[in-house]
Amino acid sequence: MQRTLIILGLLLLAAGLLWPVIGKLGLGRLPGDIHVEGSSYSFYFPLMTSLLLSIVLSVIIWLVNR
Repeated sequence: MQRTLIILGLLLLAAGLLWPVIGKLGLGRLPGDIHVEGSSYSFYFPLMTSLLLSIVLSVIIWLVNR
């Protein structure tokens, strides 16, 4: 369990450091992400991005624990 948490922490650190590069790839603006804009508000929910990241992280964690 400790090994999994350390690897997860390192992955989050790497994602944070690589965020400018990740942003240029279009991650966070995928089809399926919900964006509602009104006259005085804006609401953005990255549904498809969240699902994609969840699948990728689940596979990585599964491979580590295997």
